[in-house]
Amino acid sequence: MGIATGFLDTPRQENPFRAEGERLKDFEDLHIRRPPEARHAQASRCMNCGVPFCQSDFGCPLHNLIPEWNDLLCRGREREALERLLRTAPFPEFTGHVCPALCEKACNLEAEAVTNRDNELYLIETGFARGWMKPRVPAFRTGRRIAVAGSGPSGLAAADLLNRLGHQVTVFEKADRPGGLLMYGIPNMKLPKDIVERRIRLMEAEGIRFRLNTEADPELRREYDAVILCGGSRRPRPLNAEHADAPGVMFAVDYLTAATKSLLSGKAEVSAEGKHVVVVGGGDTGNDCVGTALRQGCASAAQLEMMPAPPAERGRNNPWPEWPRILRTDYGQMEAAFRQDGDPRIYETTVKRILTDGTGAVSGLETVRLHRTPEGRFEPVPGSERTMACGLLLIAAGFIGCEERTLERFALAADARGRLMPEDGSHHPGGNLFCAGDMRTGQSLVVRALADGRDAAREADAWLRRQD
Repeated sequence: MGIATGFLDTPRQENPFRAEGERLKDFEDLHIRRPPEARHAQASRCMNCGVPFCQSDFGCPLHNLIPEWNDLLCRGREREALERLLRTAPFPEFTGHVCPALCEKACNLEAEAVTNRDNELYLIETGFARGWMKPRVPAFRTGRRIAVAGSGPSGLAAADLLNRLGHQVTVFEKADRPGGLLMYGIPNMKLPKDIVERRIRLMEAEGIRFRLNTEADPELRREYDAVILCGGSRRPRPLNAEHADAPGVMFAVDYLTAATKSLLSGKAEVSAEGKHVVVVGGGDTGNDCVGTALRQGCASAAQLEMMPAPPAERGRNNPWPEWPRILRTDYGQMEAAFRQDGDPRIYETTVKRILTDGTGAVSGLETVRLHRTPEGRFEPVPGSERTMACGLLLIAAGFIGCEERTLERFALAADARGRLMPEDGSHHPGGNLFCAGDMRTGQSLVVRALADGRDAAREADAWLRRQD
């Protein structure tokens, strides 16, 4: 514990957002970085608790040694702090940008939690800036060849650990760039793509091979000693409304992918410019759509959410250190309120009808209010119908499982929730085939996908050793 009274002497201070009027002009990083002295002071707030819930199952799926590296950071021993962080965290630069910081919600300081996410981002960026992040090439190779299908968080985490264990790893990615949702599912302002590309280059220098524009094929099972499927949960939940296939109606992941491709190539693919944008879904992906549409110059942005607004404070059935199920306002919603003077979220509402113009493209929506029955069903409220303008409808209603094409190609069956989850709860469907990430668990957080990828890598490594 660096300073015994640190949490009393120093108030919590996160990396601040850039002003809305400034950041809406570009797709650059949302935040302003604070200087080293500020990070040291923030790390001094960690109490080195006897029972550190921050690194428990409640707080960190990776079980990062948070009190230990906060103590080292507080003392200015940054390189040692980074080494301790990297023992458990494969890619702190990703979680430092996009993790919702479960560890902070489980902190004993509760509302005044230690700024662990900002601290870990500072450590990894300092490591890259000072040349500490050099390729760690294994001292020996096992002679085993492993194929990882998918280069999202779980695939990269599995590849990273298997390579460190001495196996020769090849990552197959059907897109034109590696990174999966890190590259194309998360907007640049939330996770700059040069950070993803920097990590890929480092992994290549460590001996990992990437094959792009290549879909995973069952032949991989014969060509490689083990195959790990990390294809994600990519089947979006459809909207049950007439004209859902009309021009101007898109799934959120397709829109965000197109927006990032436009940014990287300089060639516009899909734009919200001048359009009234409506997003169906109030979660993180919906928020990302709002932020992206505003930067593209949309006329207005709204979010429809079928659930009621969450409470402002924890309910009695949601005690600490559980993740608090409370109302949050994210960057896109802040920006929408700044631009159009009001929260873009409309609760307990869904789309009843999609209206189209003479060309068949979406031109508006008829919405309806919902109420929840005692049995838990959502039913429309009679007479609550309203119309609203809409030139671009984005469906961000979640995902219902892994892609059927992948399952068919590998002769696999998903469970009732669309997951490739073996009955024993392992990562091993059978033979030399393994699975990890959202494909196995269902849609979840980047940090959970990283942890699951590492768990799958350990299972695959143990299985290979038993074959010797």
